[in-house]
Amino acid sequence: MNLFKSGSSLLFTGAVILLTSCGSGGNDKTTTADSTAAADSAAKAKAASTIVTTPTNIVEVTHKVANYEKWLAAYEAHDSARLAAGLHNYVIGRGLEDSNMVLVALKCDDTAKAKAFAKDPGLKAAMKKGGVLGTPTISISTETWQDTVTLAPNTIRSVATFTVKDWDAFVKQFESDKQERLDNGIMDRVVGHDLDDNKKVSIVTALSDSAKATAYHKSDALKKRMEAAGVVGEPARFLFRIVKMN
Repeated sequence: MNLFKSGSSLLFTGAVILLTSCGSGGNDKTTTADSTAAADSAAKAKAASTIVTTPTNIVEVTHKVANYEKWLAAYEAHDSARLAAGLHNYVIGRGLEDSNMVLVALKCDDTAKAKAFAKDPGLKAAMKKGGVLGTPTISISTETWQDTVTLAPNTIRSVATFTVKDWDAFVKQFESDKQERLDNGIMDRVVGHDLDDNKKVSIVTALSDSAKATAYHKSDALKKRMEAAGVVGEPARFLFRIVKMN
């Protein structure tokens, strides 16, 4: 913020002439205008920030369905049960390779209620009614960092899950590798870990250049980066597009 200050009188040697400055009022207006403009700029900058660092608990469910439209109708009909468990619709995604592979992310108010809901026979019955095939994968994670900037509707996302030796060491290395990911068409979206075990990590990224990103996912360069970050084994990766977001 720049504040401009000016004197309100001038003293000339040889004659004592007191001049009352007529410009001081104008300077006050300039100072006020500058202060207001700076405050507005700061407010806009704050409003424009898309980074969220407040931890958020998320329930994530991944499963295959026989028919997406039939499943969606059954899913939406079960909304009151989710709300009673403190779960709020957030994201629905469909697999890139198989559009009947569905990812559901729900914001979670109460992790104890969420755990009970995941084991509720009513959920199993609702999934069966919706045509869910096989056993779903259900996890509860804590998002520690998220970029909420709006992307193009058809942007491909990647969710990678893996184990690390140490969470803090992983985060430090991951942050230092950001530019390399950007250079390879990969934008960070979400960084988090399992609710009860911060060595079980989940990362969501968006692919601005899917060809570059796919090649990088298979590269020795990424393998070395993961080794340096303490990643154990190979990540499980699921590519999807968001089809519904609340």
